[in-house]
Amino acid sequence: MAGIHITDIESAINWWRERSPSVDGIQSCPQVGALAEVYALMVYYREPSCDEATMPPKAKQAWLDWYGTTPDTPCIAICSTSQGDDICKGCGRTFDEVQLWPEMTPGEKRGTWRRITMESSAWRFNRYSERAREGVAAPAPDDGDQTT
Repeated sequence: MAGIHITDIESAINWWRERSPSVDGIQSCPQVGALAEVYALMVYYREPSCDEATMPPKAKQAWLDWYGTTPDTPCIAICSTSQGDDICKGCGRTFDEVQLWPEMTPGEKRGTWRRITMESSAWRFNRYSERAREGVAAPAPDDGDQTT
C-alpha cells in the first residue's frame, strides 16, 4: 500500500487554507478539518505517512483535490532509461517507475516524487532545472548589445 507522507498532508492543508480561508478566524473549511484530523493522528502516533487505501474518504478527497494541482510526472524529456540506464538521469525515476507511471496510484507517484526530490541528483534539479519550471520562460540571453 502506498503511503502519503505527512509533508503532502501539510501541503494540502495549506493549499485548502489559502483557497478557502476562514471567515471568522476560528472555523476552517471542511477539507482542512478532514485533513487536520489525519495530520493530528500522524503527529500523535509519530507516523511519517498514512495509508492511501485506508485514509478517511473526506480527507482523501481533499488530498486528491490538492494532488490534482501538482505536476503529474517528473519527466523533463531527457530519458536515459531508454538508453539502458537503471535510473533516469533526467528525472531520477527507476526504469520500472518510468514504465509503470500510468498505472501508479497518486500515493505511489507522490512517494516517487518525494524520493527523487530528497535525492536531488537528477538533472531536473540542477543541469536542466529550467525545464522543470512549468510556465516560467527562461530569461533571454544577454548578447551584450547596448544600443537603444
